[in-house]
Amino acid sequence: MRLDQFIANSTELSRKEAKRAIGRGEVTINEQICKGANTRLAGDERVALSGTLLSLPGERYLMMNKPAGVVSATTDSDHPTALDLLPADITRHLHIAGRLDADTTGLLLLTTDGQWSHRVTSPRTDCPKTYRVTLNEPLSDAAAQQLERGVDLHNDPRPTRPARVHFLEERIIELTISEGRYHQVKRMMAAVGNHVEALHRVRIGQVELDDALMPGEYRELTAEERDSLA
Repeated sequence: MRLDQFIANSTELSRKEAKRAIGRGEVTINEQICKGANTRLAGDERVALSGTLLSLPGERYLMMNKPAGVVSATTDSDHPTALDLLPADITRHLHIAGRLDADTTGLLLLTTDGQWSHRVTSPRTDCPKTYRVTLNEPLSDAAAQQLERGVDLHNDPRPTRPARVHFLEERIIELTISEGRYHQVKRMMAAVGNHVEALHRVRIGQVELDDALMPGEYRELTAEERDSLA
C-alpha cells in the first residue's frame, strides 16, 4: 500500500491532505521522516503522523433493519440513504452488500470488506436471500409451483432460477431466491399474475435479521454470522 493511501485510510484526512502532510515532513516511517507519498509499505512499518502512531482500522460488518423510504446508496441528493442512519464516525469506507429498493424493508448488510461483499453478492456464490412477501391476493398452488420451477420475466431472455416458496398466511409467503435481478421478486409475482403489496428481506445466507432491531437500527455482525458468508 502507498504511504498516502495508508495515511488516508487510517485518519480522517483525504488522499490530497495526506500528500500535503507528507510533503510538510509530518509523517515518519520507523521514526524517520518520509516525504515520498508514493512510498510502498510492506505492512510492518511504524508510521506516525505528527508523532501519533497510526494503524489501519479493522474491517466492519454490520446488519441494519432498513426502513421504507431509505435508499441503498452511500450518497443521494434527493433521498435519505442507509449510511445517513449511521453515526458519521463509522461510515468511512462502508458500502452496501446487496441493495434493497427504497420501498423494501429489512435486512441490509454493510461492510468495508470488498472481497466479503463480492462473495455475498456474486451470482456465482449462489447465496440465497429470503423475503417475506405480502401479496395482493392469495398465491395459488399452481403459481407457487411455477415459481419453484423458474418463471420468465418481462423483457428478460433468461428464466429465473428455481425459487423456494413457504406459505405463512393467506396473502403472505416467504420466497427464497439465489439471484439479484432488477426488481426480481416484484417481477416474479407479476409473472404469475399477482402483485407485491409489501416486501421485507429476512435472511441472507444463514444470517437472519435480528428481531431486536427496530427499523433504522443496526448492529455489528457476530463472527459466526460474518464467517457464514465468507
